[in-house]
Amino acid sequence: MKLGIGTAQFGLDYGISNKEGKTPTEEVVKILALAGQNGIQVLDTAPAYGTSEEILGKLIPDNHNFEIVTKTPKFSPNCIKSDDVKLLENTFYQSLSTLNQSSIYGLLIHQAKDLLANNGQSLMEKMLHLKEKKLIKKIGVSVYSQEEIENVLEKYAIDLIQLPINVLDQRLLLSGNLSSLKKNGIEIHARSIFFQGLLLMEPECLPSYFDSVKNHLKKYHEMLSQNNISALQASISFIKNIKEIDSIIIGVNNLQHLSDILLAFKTNFFLDANVFLQFALTDNPILNPTNWKV
Repeated sequence: MKLGIGTAQFGLDYGISNKEGKTPTEEVVKILALAGQNGIQVLDTAPAYGTSEEILGKLIPDNHNFEIVTKTPKFSPNCIKSDDVKLLENTFYQSLSTLNQSSIYGLLIHQAKDLLANNGQSLMEKMLHLKEKKLIKKIGVSVYSQEEIENVLEKYAIDLIQLPINVLDQRLLLSGNLSSLKKNGIEIHARSIFFQGLLLMEPECLPSYFDSVKNHLKKYHEMLSQNNISALQASISFIKNIKEIDSIIIGVNNLQHLSDILLAFKTNFFLDANVFLQFALTDNPILNPTNWKV
């Protein structure tokens, strides 16, 4: 399993627990240096992440070993038009230029519903064309749900998928979706392992929107205390034990945050999977962060 950096914080104020705002450029320089020294490979970005691509383009050294993954823009609802296909192509070439790269590792459709819309296959055809030109090594999609995964797999052969999974949101693990993805030879990148920082915060400090899960989270933190393990260590330990996942994409706010993540990643903490299973939520509105009212 590889460790990757989600770079939204480099270009945006991102994450419920992020009180520092956008990561300063001088801090990004240090983060990328430490990442390179420790064999971190994946850098996950997107045109939608503010100035993230621009900052990476200026700071990534020419002789880097990073696997850069970016995303498409979001397209017209319901039906993909020729203008959308052109937008995909133009935005991709702009990303290449902004990132200062001749090719990248991966390109993901940013929202699965675009692929599943009428004429969505025209987006995939354009991505395949870019892949054939050796501008991209792997093409795929970013998803939120079991339904999206199943609908995409029914229609398309993809190389790469990015999906949310964490202690509270174990739906894609429990449904067997991860196993079916691996059977199809698809590389799996796990995001949101800290649930946008929610799992790292003290329950008492959460906004009132999360009142429905505060007691649940208090029990989770009590379990962590009993096992002498931090919330950060537990989140990483949970993901490391899922054999189907190829890379963990973690948003990093500062150098110390990355150092803590690297230490937790390299240390073996054993908590039985059943311990985490009791904290999985099944049907709660907070499982989709796009719905959060905070």
